[in-house]
Amino acid sequence: MKRLLPLIKIAVSIISVGLSFASHIYLAELLADQPDYPSKEFQKGICYVSWEPDTYASSYSDRSIESLTQIGTNWISILTTWYQKDANSPRVYPTEKTPQDTSLKHAIRKAHELGLKVMLKPHVDLVDTDNGQWRGEIFFYNNEDWKRWFGEYKIFITHYAALAQASGVDMLCIGTELSGTIDRRDDWIEVIRAIRQIYKGRLTYAANWSDEFERIGFWDKLDYAGVDAYFPLAKDENPTLAELKNAWKGWVDQIEIWAKFLGKPIIFTEVGYPSVSTAAIAPWQWNAPGGPKLQIQERCYRALLETIWGRQWLAGIYCWNWSANPDAGGPYDESFTLQNKPAQKILAEWYQRS
Repeated sequence: MKRLLPLIKIAVSIISVGLSFASHIYLAELLADQPDYPSKEFQKGICYVSWEPDTYASSYSDRSIESLTQIGTNWISILTTWYQKDANSPRVYPTEKTPQDTSLKHAIRKAHELGLKVMLKPHVDLVDTDNGQWRGEIFFYNNEDWKRWFGEYKIFITHYAALAQASGVDMLCIGTELSGTIDRRDDWIEVIRAIRQIYKGRLTYAANWSDEFERIGFWDKLDYAGVDAYFPLAKDENPTLAELKNAWKGWVDQIEIWAKFLGKPIIFTEVGYPSVSTAAIAPWQWNAPGGPKLQIQERCYRALLETIWGRQWLAGIYCWNWSANPDAGGPYDESFTLQNKPAQKILAEWYQRS
């Protein structure tokens, strides 16, 4: 291993300015003699969501979490969200849609009582989305605004670090799809340092699939490298299962090379498909016209699970999403939830395996 250290340092410098696919292959060959990751419990996860203040504390949320144990889930990622006005506003704050801390603690406690491990996943979203912006475009043009934003972000994330520590949360996701901010490596390292002083569990970050996960320079400070894996799988509607699996194989090959170079276990912090005709074309977009297409969602999940299951570098997946309403989903629903849809049965088939 010692003889590889100079190569690794060189490789890190190369990847920070952009690494071609051919270079990835070369680096993978150099690092091929590294041992495989140790075998651990695979994180069969679900992203559990609410954008309401007290829903997580309700009896019907308890029933919804109970239903997760019936499909073989062993990890649950619980969402909470603060907001900022737009992509260029440095103020981060809770709103009336932010889950109350008492509500979050209730859901965490309920999950633990059922034997589920918990990842707490705080998000920052934009209030003003009329201009088409999203959190990945958060960016500032002067150091004063950057300093203020990271100061606000540190208040936000350390609040949840303290809640996670007090509640015995098993993993904390320190950020999600903040692509415009990740070149500020020193600022992120300071945020991570502040979190580590409060929270003693495992840390990850949820990187956007398209423009972020290979550029991040602070993976070495975290326990898992997280990818929100909304990789496009088709150019046309209604692709076959074989076509979807072939598309996934291309993405998996690329991730596998990156994972070997990184030397750290990977988790898909989000992966999912809406119940619409374009689910394989643009998995991140749920509001396509044409009505619900449950069979496309089911086929996408089948392709995902048949392709990625058992990969040594993959420590877990978290399917987006599962509502705190146990009656969500169903045959007329176009959203991402798997509940009461054919995709739920596919997931259960795989999650219930030993």
